[in-house]
Amino acid sequence: MRLRFLLRPGWLALTAVVFTFAICCFTLLSPWQFSRNSEREQQNAALETSFTAAPVPLAQLLPPGSVPGQRTEWHLVSITGRYLPDKEVVARLRTVQGEGAFEVLTPMRTTDGTIVLIDRGYVRLDSKSAALPFAPPPPGTVTVTARVRADETDPKNRDAFADASTGGRLQSYVVDSRVVARAAGLDIRPGYFQLDVGQPGVLGALPLPQTDSGPFLSYALQWIAFGAMALLGWLYFTVRELKPGGALDASAAPSRRKSVAEILAEDELAESGHQK
Repeated sequence: MRLRFLLRPGWLALTAVVFTFAICCFTLLSPWQFSRNSEREQQNAALETSFTAAPVPLAQLLPPGSVPGQRTEWHLVSITGRYLPDKEVVARLRTVQGEGAFEVLTPMRTTDGTIVLIDRGYVRLDSKSAALPFAPPPPGTVTVTARVRADETDPKNRDAFADASTGGRLQSYVVDSRVVARAAGLDIRPGYFQLDVGQPGVLGALPLPQTDSGPFLSYALQWIAFGAMALLGWLYFTVRELKPGGALDASAAPSRRKSVAEILAEDELAESGHQK
C-alpha cells in the first residue's frame, strides 16, 4: 500500500519536526506573545488613567500587606514621611534614554511607621563610569507623589555591595525593596515608588514608558500562521505522495542517465555482435 511511505524513517522524522514546531507555535510561542500584548494593554491603561487621576493615599490603594501588581502598578499615590538618607542604595548598570546611569533608592519612614522605598530618579555617570555627585533628600517631613512599581528580581539573588565606583555607597543590581531591606536592616514594604518631576527629593525623573501597543499581537498572529503553514505544507506533501509518481515512489523514479563511456561500450558490443 502506498501509505507505507508514512512509516519510513525520513518521513517519520519530518512529521515529528513539523508537528512539534506547530504545537510549539500554538501552545507556547503564540500564547506568550498574546500574554505580552495583554500586559502592555494593562500597562497602557494604568498609565493613561494616572495622567488624569488624582493621587490617592498609599494605604487606600495598597492596604498593609498588599503587593503591587498589574492592577495597581503605575498608579499615583501620595506618601508623607521622612527620608532615611543613611540607608540609601544606588542601583547600578541602568540605562536611561540610551545612556548609562545609576538610580538612587532612598527608604522613607511614613507617618504611620511603615517604611517604603522611594526611587528618587537617576544620576549620570562620569568619564570613569562612576556616579556623579547628587543632592541628598530634603530633611524633615515631606509629602511626595509617586508611581507604584513592582519589585524587579535578580535571578542570581545578589546582595548590595560597595566599591569605589559609587564612593563607597551601597549599590545593587536591581531595584528591589528586598535587597535594600537586607542591606539597610529595615523592614521595607514590598514594591517601590517612583518620583515624578518636581517632587521633594527627586533627581533626574525617570521617563515613563511609551503607550504604544507594541508588536506583540502581530507576533502572536505570525506564530499561528507559521504553525498553520507547517501543517498545510506537511498535508500537501502527504497527499502528493499518495498519488502515483510521488517523490517517494520508487517505481516512478526516473532511470539514471547513461554516461558517454557506457554508450560507447554498448555500441562496441553491438558492433562485435553484428560482425560475428
